[in-house]
Amino acid sequence: MAFGRRKKQRLDPVAIAQAQQMQEQQEVNAAFQKGITALRDFIAPSSLEFQSSYFQLGTRFARTYYVYGYPRQLYTGWLSGMVNIDEVMDMSIYVYPVESQVVLDNLRKKVTQLEAGIQLDAEKGRIRDPQKQAAILDAEEIRDKLQVGEERFFRFGFYFTIYGSSLEELEFISHKVESMLGQQLVFSKPASAQQEQGLNSTVPQFIDQLQIRRNMSTGAISTSFPFTSADLSQDNGILYGINMHNSGLVIFDRYTLENSNAVVFAKSGAGKSFAVKLEALRSMMMGIEVFIIDPENEYERMCDAVGGAYVRLSLNSATRINPFDLPKVVDTEEADNALRSNLITLHGLLRLMMGGAQAQLIGGNSALTPALSPSEEADLDAALIETYAKAGITNDPLTHTSPPPTINDLYDTLLHMGGFGPQLAQRLRKYTSGTFAGIFSQPSNINIDNPMVVFNVRDLEDELRPVAMYIVLNYIWNKTKSDQKRRMLVVDEAWQLMKYEDSASFLFSLAKRARKYNLGITTITQDVEDFMGSRMGRAIVANASMQLLLKQSPTAVDVLTDVFKLTSEERKRLSQFPVGQGLFFAGQSHVHIQIIASPTETGLITTNPDQVRQMSQMGDMDQLQGTIDLSNQLHPGM
Repeated sequence: MAFGRRKKQRLDPVAIAQAQQMQEQQEVNAAFQKGITALRDFIAPSSLEFQSSYFQLGTRFARTYYVYGYPRQLYTGWLSGMVNIDEVMDMSIYVYPVESQVVLDNLRKKVTQLEAGIQLDAEKGRIRDPQKQAAILDAEEIRDKLQVGEERFFRFGFYFTIYGSSLEELEFISHKVESMLGQQLVFSKPASAQQEQGLNSTVPQFIDQLQIRRNMSTGAISTSFPFTSADLSQDNGILYGINMHNSGLVIFDRYTLENSNAVVFAKSGAGKSFAVKLEALRSMMMGIEVFIIDPENEYERMCDAVGGAYVRLSLNSATRINPFDLPKVVDTEEADNALRSNLITLHGLLRLMMGGAQAQLIGGNSALTPALSPSEEADLDAALIETYAKAGITNDPLTHTSPPPTINDLYDTLLHMGGFGPQLAQRLRKYTSGTFAGIFSQPSNINIDNPMVVFNVRDLEDELRPVAMYIVLNYIWNKTKSDQKRRMLVVDEAWQLMKYEDSASFLFSLAKRARKYNLGITTITQDVEDFMGSRMGRAIVANASMQLLLKQSPTAVDVLTDVFKLTSEERKRLSQFPVGQGLFFAGQSHVHIQIIASPTETGLITTNPDQVRQMSQMGDMDQLQGTIDLSNQLHPGM
């Protein structure tokens, strides 16, 4: 018996490496498949149940429709109603090109059949069929255009799926959509017993399982372009928010309108100051200077972050603004009228200082009793002219560089003149040597040569606040006339000015003339009834090409509905908007907008006490770095 020794097999290193590589590949594929499965499980609904006329997707109900009938002519934008409808909806449009020669052959056969049918009807004495005549005309027109390449032919399929939280809501939305399409002679039907195929046809995977199509030419297809929503997007401008109709961006340049004025109406806490501060911050990045009248100390943190000038106006501060300052105007015509324009402004200011126009019942009717009689007005005008003359300033523009007088000089002039001068001087004394002395009776000592200047009037007494706002507005207006660059003026809590006839009239005159000097005035108020109840208030709104209506109190909704001609749906929602949402009007267009800010912007502009407290406690370095970066963008080289 023979025994043999078994040879020891050698393993090939290449085979070992290939085996290891295959094993690793299998492990990677297994992990990848596991990841796909986990992702599907994550995004998939909890259940999907199909019925004959609807299906249930998790807790929501849905129904798929197909469009089967179209009018003889489709007009551009016929889909805009569907795109802008404020309901959750998925739409799919399928376009299949068809060879022109195939269509020409079919049209030739169709025209032959139609003409034969008309001839047969005539032989049998039947009444002419207008439908056949129209079909022949349409077919011949398409044949001519196809033959010369002016048109092409397509097969068109249009399906949509609507969603509701209950069957009742689904039925309501279904009726709403069917009625909207039916008004345009576009007829739709639910995909009965084909809801699963309908769902597959409307989800974004390009699977047309319904295959219900209609012949259309290039012209008809072009009218079905779906992106015809109520958009307010431009190539230039700043981002105001998100268009809630179609999730698009509202990017707009207010200086492209017929005037760049804006009004913002909202109840307290609805986000009006947040929206305006966000606009101011983003406008600065576009090189626009911003002036703000801040009655509640809401703009200080933003002003400090961008390196702006924060001017505190109070009886205890060292800030001084002289209302007698004349603008340094470059324009020759404006320079000739600079003194006269300032005299008119001073008349309104002095009336306000001396009591303003007081409301009084005369014969059962409300009337305005002027603060000054005609004789007093005449004496005051003479005193103003004489006061400027004593300072060496006349109508000659060459004299306008002389140091301007102050209220103290006017007081001395009135005190030593005849007529009503001494009486008027006594009424002015509290601003020269009395309780309110100093702040407006000395030469100006502020410099507003800064991209952002905020005037804080919070610490002023209630009686002095309208006077201060009037003087600040005039000071800004004089600065605006000196060099006509793009500027924005924000007047917060404007109702304080509207309480007095002279200050309301002055604000209205600014709104009318601002366009000429590239100035956009933003007026903010929460007292809609008082503002719109004023003749000047309505005039200011009429001279604003941009409006933002945030959440309103029920009493204000009726007033705004009448002024802005809101629809019933807009009226209903105006009192129900969450914080930061509202109606954005720009010219003739308006959209439902959501105001959105980045975390860095929110940290700079929010006035929510909880958010402010959290930021101060956390001391977030990212927030600080974002603020520094923002300041560097606005002030390069600093």
